[in-house]
Amino acid sequence: MTIVTLLSDFGTVDSYVAEMRGVLSTYAPKATLVDITHDVSPGDVRAAQYILSRTWMFFPEGTIYVAVVDAGVGTERRVLGATRFGRYFLAPDNGLLSFLSLNATFISIPVLPEAAPTFHGRDVFAPAAGVLANGGSFESLGSAITDPLYLPLPIPKTDGDAVVGEVLHVDRFGTLVSNIAPNALKPGASIQVGGVDVGPLRRTFADVAAGALLAFTGSGGTVEIAVRDGSATRMLGLGVGAEVRA
Repeated sequence: MTIVTLLSDFGTVDSYVAEMRGVLSTYAPKATLVDITHDVSPGDVRAAQYILSRTWMFFPEGTIYVAVVDAGVGTERRVLGATRFGRYFLAPDNGLLSFLSLNATFISIPVLPEAAPTFHGRDVFAPAAGVLANGGSFESLGSAITDPLYLPLPIPKTDGDAVVGEVLHVDRFGTLVSNIAPNALKPGASIQVGGVDVGPLRRTFADVAAGALLAFTGSGGTVEIAVRDGSATRMLGLGVGAEVRA
């Protein structure tokens, strides 16, 4: 059994996801299709990279990841394939796969003339995933390259005794997800986001009163800021890129 995961900014109101799934089901009827999300904000490559970077390792080796957030569709940007850790990744060459680092093996996949210039997800990425799902070789899909666009997510820095990071993602609960690992903090350090003091790390939401801010180690392994029974992004008016300091 081969798993093919799908991640996009297509939403689920229109037919785009169904068309991709239809092509995949035609090419590889025995594959298991898993939707990671189709609710990435339109064109938000950074969010797509973040979501895929914390998702891929939970699937077994041999999984094929199709990630289509592609404002440059139809331009000269390349269609990428990549393999690392026994898995396969298909995405536009816009930095989405930068979490793999340049240690991955990359190929450029040709776009056939009959592909719709505005829907490579259906006409290029899905057929390529179907080839892999049916046991076709990765190398047969395209030619090797060594220069994919590399735009990794930002990492924390130091400022004197402080660790300074930023919000990488805001989840549907309004939680601000930072790029700071808790082991980078001094014991009992007070955490600030956007200049607002949140206090030291807590274990879980129940450690503060309803409506109160808290910082905690999220399930993705980094410091997150939330409001118990509320939304941190709404309370603070902060989002992706806001400074987090401790």
